[in-house]
Amino acid sequence: MITIDQLKDLQQRADKLKQYLQIDEKRIQLEEEELHTQTPEFWNDAKAAEAQMKKVKTLKRWIEGYEEVRKTTEELALSYDFFRDEVVTEEEVDKAYENALAAVEDLEMRNMLSHEEDPLSAVLKIVAGAGGTEAQDWAEQLMRMYQRYCEKHNYKVTIANLQEGDEAGIKTVTFNVEGDFAYGYLKSENGVHRLVRVSPYNAQGKRMTSFASVFVVPLIDDTIEVVVNPANLSWDTFRSSGAGGQNVNKVESGVRLHYKFINPLTEQPDEIVIENTETRDQPKNRENALRHLRSQLYELELEKRRQAAAKVEAGKKKIEWGSQIRSYVFDDRRVKDHRTNYQTSNVGAVMDGDIDGFIKAYLMEF
Repeated sequence: MITIDQLKDLQQRADKLKQYLQIDEKRIQLEEEELHTQTPEFWNDAKAAEAQMKKVKTLKRWIEGYEEVRKTTEELALSYDFFRDEVVTEEEVDKAYENALAAVEDLEMRNMLSHEEDPLSAVLKIVAGAGGTEAQDWAEQLMRMYQRYCEKHNYKVTIANLQEGDEAGIKTVTFNVEGDFAYGYLKSENGVHRLVRVSPYNAQGKRMTSFASVFVVPLIDDTIEVVVNPANLSWDTFRSSGAGGQNVNKVESGVRLHYKFINPLTEQPDEIVIENTETRDQPKNRENALRHLRSQLYELELEKRRQAAAKVEAGKKKIEWGSQIRSYVFDDRRVKDHRTNYQTSNVGAVMDGDIDGFIKAYLMEF
């Protein structure tokens, strides 16, 4: 049974969220923004209309999130009073507390996603490290883990490029994760993921360590301007393999994009290479590859801003690209994030996509 102090603490957190998120101001702003969508010429400029609808949707999301917090905390207070009058049971009060706490924590965590890129969809790429079949099998397990995570959160997953391993697993995979705040949540997965287990691919049954890198960038839409210099672009085509069978292999539908540019982080010449085999339509694959290029260039600019901010706020931590962020030790039944020290012994649940605890710990700390 919860205490009166727990009830008051949750009510105070709900009140602070209303003030911090400026919910009353957002209600007024929503009314004004919705008026813009009702003018006869609103859809004459499709791009501007899309940006306006996105603004309206974002405001609604914050207001609805707070309304859920208000409703559940009021229900909790009511349940607590009813319990004292012996109308409801302890279990019912505790259940109301769980619902209210989940709503408050969800909105608090979403409040951590305040950067302009956080509400966007994401491009997630997994690359197997050195180690042959064992590393490639690990990369495939990570792919499955993220697919399960996306299923749980109703995100749409579309595989843009997949290279299967020589014997088992995958060498690399790139897929789009489409849905609200997909990038904001999944950006915490950037870095090297380390597996320690008794390998089924080792005849001596030795304990082995494998690595796979995960890269996440925001999947930008037409409302975000990113300049791509056509003079720096070149293309290769190749026959796709994998799903689709012979029909795919008959034509060179796969595309490989090369883009040479000055990297804004290093200020040195650099090259981005992107492969896309998403469809059997080469022009469509070119379009998808260009979208991924724009996403990567946008992420580089964002990282440049993050690094500049980190110099000003030297006490704050930032993402270290390519660093080892998490260890999965199957034999010891332990998964630990090295940035936050958050860990769990439920390895099976993690590999089934239950990584919300890691994401929450990262967002609340960083």
